[in-house]
Amino acid sequence: MYRVFEALDGLVAIVEEARSIPATRSCIVPRGEMLDLLDDIRESIPAELDDAQDVLDDKDDILANAETESDRILREAREEASRLVAEAQAEADAIVVSAQDDADVRVNEANHEYQALTARAQEDSERMVDAGRDAYDRAIAEGEAERGRLVSQTEVMQMARAEAARIIDEAKADAAQKRHECDQYVDSKLSEFEALLEGTLRSVGTGRHNLRVGYTVPDHASELVAPQGRGRRRI
Repeated sequence: MYRVFEALDGLVAIVEEARSIPATRSCIVPRGEMLDLLDDIRESIPAELDDAQDVLDDKDDILANAETESDRILREAREEASRLVAEAQAEADAIVVSAQDDADVRVNEANHEYQALTARAQEDSERMVDAGRDAYDRAIAEGEAERGRLVSQTEVMQMARAEAARIIDEAKADAAQKRHECDQYVDSKLSEFEALLEGTLRSVGTGRHNLRVGYTVPDHASELVAPQGRGRRRI
């Protein structure tokens, strides 16, 4: 069919480029070239018509084969999509389980760390309170020992009592400060762990959403098979 089109295009070009005869609508064309192109057309047309008839005769088989192929492609696409969705679901479940296990481990670690810090803070507090009490007891003992000698020196006794009270107050304030610092440290660690868990859960939710929207199977075979063929020029 392409030979026919080429020969016709050659004839049109010869006529368009032919020299015109003055005062007429006629032109002078090379007879030999025109006859050669016409012979090409005459030789090509029967073969092209046979090919076209063969296509028409096989039309039903071609359409049936195309429909069978379309059904096969659609079936394979659905099977592949189902497999991918199942694999993605299994992977998502594994991620969730792993995230849960990791969260449990981190929670246990945070609890152990909190308990250890609390125990150390409690020990420091008790040690400081004991030290304050010992200092107080020593101050009282020293004050009692000196009372007989300094019974007439009321001001000295008052200073000793004030100093003992100050030492106890400082010890209690120091213990309260350390307990407060310990609570702040543990709270900051738990806050960081909470942010990590929230980020993990968001990542899992985003992955599951992407899996749900990323494997949609088309409902019609026409969406999977590209249209073929093109229009034929008529002679």
